[in-house]
Amino acid sequence: MPAEPIPVRHLEGTVHGFLALRSKEGRVLAVGDLFQVVHGDRVTSRLLFRFKDGSVDDETTVFSQRGNFQLITDHHIQKGPSFPQPMDTSIDVPNGQVTVRSTGKDGKEEVKNEHLDLPADLVNGLILSIAKNIQPKTAETKVSMVVTTPKPRLVKVAISPHGEEPFSLVGSPRKAMRFLLKIELGGVAGVIAPLIGKAPPEIQIWIIGGQAPAFVREEGPLYQGGPVWTIQLTSPAWPDLPQSGF
Repeated sequence: MPAEPIPVRHLEGTVHGFLALRSKEGRVLAVGDLFQVVHGDRVTSRLLFRFKDGSVDDETTVFSQRGNFQLITDHHIQKGPSFPQPMDTSIDVPNGQVTVRSTGKDGKEEVKNEHLDLPADLVNGLILSIAKNIQPKTAETKVSMVVTTPKPRLVKVAISPHGEEPFSLVGSPRKAMRFLLKIELGGVAGVIAPLIGKAPPEIQIWIIGGQAPAFVREEGPLYQGGPVWTIQLTSPAWPDLPQSGF
């Protein structure tokens, strides 16, 4: 399918955000930091989760936001007890190069280098920025993504809005648009995967709209076959201040 670059409606800026990653039961598994800096029309974003068990999920993305979002490089590391198959993936869009370093069950490292024709709508590391720039009235937006199984391959991701849902900020009611992300394997793999129980799970993202759209929640696995985890914004807690509602 042809590439569908996402137009920039809201420019990304300098950010340091705080996130919490929880299990389906609500237990905090990891604390995250989102670091983002801007140089001209180029943005460098790093999303780092440090798990209580010592695991790390660390992704650094460089992209351009001149007119359309354009991925330049993405480097994603997952390692530690929370990740059964440690992975280190690098994507170099200008050179069309994808490198995947993984550790097998025997403990040996495997390295796969692939040259792919990477499309202009590649969204690895850009999903949150993309979701903030999709107009809710758009029924479906399809973009491209590199997945590793561990062999890298290109797939399509269908993003569709599913209505606003209520939440609150210290007791103050708000609403956020829920987006559903579905990975489409395509080809023979797309037909066989559901039959053998390996179809990619759906991912949900909640975005609060308005003049400055913001991410508020994500629900889904961080790796193929992984458990459903929830990522939400969090804020500092000061021991000398009472915790009260709005």
